[in-house]
Amino acid sequence: MIRMVVQGLTIDPASNSPILILKDPDGEASLPIWIGLLEATAIASELEKVAFSRPMTHDLLRNLIAQLGWKVVKVEVVDLKENTFFALIHLAGPQGAMSVDSRPSDAIALALRAQAPIYVAQKVLERAGAASKADSEDAEQKWKDLLEKMDPEDFGKYKM
Repeated sequence: MIRMVVQGLTIDPASNSPILILKDPDGEASLPIWIGLLEATAIASELEKVAFSRPMTHDLLRNLIAQLGWKVVKVEVVDLKENTFFALIHLAGPQGAMSVDSRPSDAIALALRAQAPIYVAQKVLERAGAASKADSEDAEQKWKDLLEKMDPEDFGKYKM
């Protein structure tokens, strides 16, 4: 397993879908995961530390886990099959340890709230063709080029 952090969120200009970007702290690899708009909003609100008057779904889940005496130990993106990522949420509590199947976006939204580490299996990085540092720099330049060519009015379309 490779420790990863959330580098940020972006929008796929072709599909208008949010993309979650995970990166290892050493900058050796990055992993884009296409996610839903609601999950992107949940992740973005936590990254930006937006406070809501009532708990949102992932806050509710974190609170429920804590009230039951459990703790989110870590989340892992464990597989990639047919362009679908699979994750596990690892919990520890009074009865021992358990793992719960999850979508990566939900697992990561919960991990951010629980301040739990995020890991990605090496095989997932290989299957996804995760970018090396040199590839990431090339991809970053391509994104910059693409963004420079976009009409500024297009940016209003991608609110989260």
